[in-house]
Amino acid sequence: MTINLFVLDEMDGVQVRNLLTRSETDIENLIPVVTPIIERVKHEGDAALVDFNAKFDKVTMEISQLKASEEEFAQARRNLPADVQEVIRKSADNIRAFHEAQMPDAMWFKEIQPGIMAGEKISPIPSVGLYVPRGKGSFPSVMLMLGLPAKIAGVGRIIVCTPPAPGGGVDDATLFAAELCGIREVYKTGGAQAIAAMAYGTQTVPKVVKTSGPGSSYVACAKRLLTSKIDGGAPAGPSESIILCDETANPHNAAIDLLIEAEHGTDSTAMLVTHDRELALAVRERLPALIADLPEPRKSYCTHVLSNYGGIVLTRSLEDSIAFTNEFAPEHLEVMTADPLFVANGIVNAGEILLGHHTPITIGNFSLGVNAILPTGGFAKTYSCVTVFDFLKRSSLGWLTKQGYNDIKDTALRFAQYEGFPSHANAILKREV
Repeated sequence: MTINLFVLDEMDGVQVRNLLTRSETDIENLIPVVTPIIERVKHEGDAALVDFNAKFDKVTMEISQLKASEEEFAQARRNLPADVQEVIRKSADNIRAFHEAQMPDAMWFKEIQPGIMAGEKISPIPSVGLYVPRGKGSFPSVMLMLGLPAKIAGVGRIIVCTPPAPGGGVDDATLFAAELCGIREVYKTGGAQAIAAMAYGTQTVPKVVKTSGPGSSYVACAKRLLTSKIDGGAPAGPSESIILCDETANPHNAAIDLLIEAEHGTDSTAMLVTHDRELALAVRERLPALIADLPEPRKSYCTHVLSNYGGIVLTRSLEDSIAFTNEFAPEHLEVMTADPLFVANGIVNAGEILLGHHTPITIGNFSLGVNAILPTGGFAKTYSCVTVFDFLKRSSLGWLTKQGYNDIKDTALRFAQYEGFPSHANAILKREV
């Protein structure tokens, strides 16, 4: 079994750039495939969705079955084991508490100078469509990470699109999590066709103004093609992680944590970054046995990832490890060092930063409370984790008293005249006050 060991000092510029490259499919190559899907949904609506369910998900259903029924919600409650329900509830409590703390004041003002007030009004987005994938399994955690902040933000209408499960239903855990979030509109459609349905609306699926949630390259391509119709939210593609370690890290724990995101699929990226050669070799030695212990297909996923777009990166120093991490801008970053706060202060590009030897990505993904829907593909340099702010918008507020107007009007007048806007100037010069 090959486990990559990259010695950063021995790599040239091209090799380092290749190391920073993600495994994501070139979206440009998918445009000829995705465009006809979008067009069919635009013109045929529900009929196209049912056809694509049969073609891509191998599920035959009637149009009337596209929306999850009240009976399906009730059946999910009955079917889902009590211990799983408790796990989802406890995780939901933590996620809810964290996101409630993010909510800003609905309106605020600051007196810029006497008589001149400026501020903001915060309003929820009127409608949003949450995309919950199920290509490699059931993901009620994604439902919680999207549904709870959207609900806390006060979004007027929240819908969910998720690919149908075998048999034509929605998996019980996802329906239970949706109900826990207070969401009752769940539609059985996935892939590019789901994004098109939410962008244009169909006879069954309502049009919304924004969509949020992780998905395949086809989903990402559809979001890009439909930017004039719907806000696609932060880019969230194939999973990726960096485990940043120094000599204090336990090599066994570092090795098992490296496999967390690697087991998502062959398109994932997972790296352990350290300046300690002894730790690097100890982790590398342990990985084959840990991987061999996994069931398929997770064993194959991890084997592929750590011999292709992942592995161990050996740097010269902790500062070099931090610099490499910032350049990579990972979705998930786990810091296993003697002083994790020192590292956190140096990290500026990461979707999430989990600190210390006892904070594995697993807990962040499900139950810690922080949001696990994170930017991928290097977009952590410009995008943030999903928060309530993804479902809120700001309107600027301004308010002048007569004194404030008189104090500032000449400044604004001169600006308008300098930029050549006579009507702007006249609103002050010819104002009746």
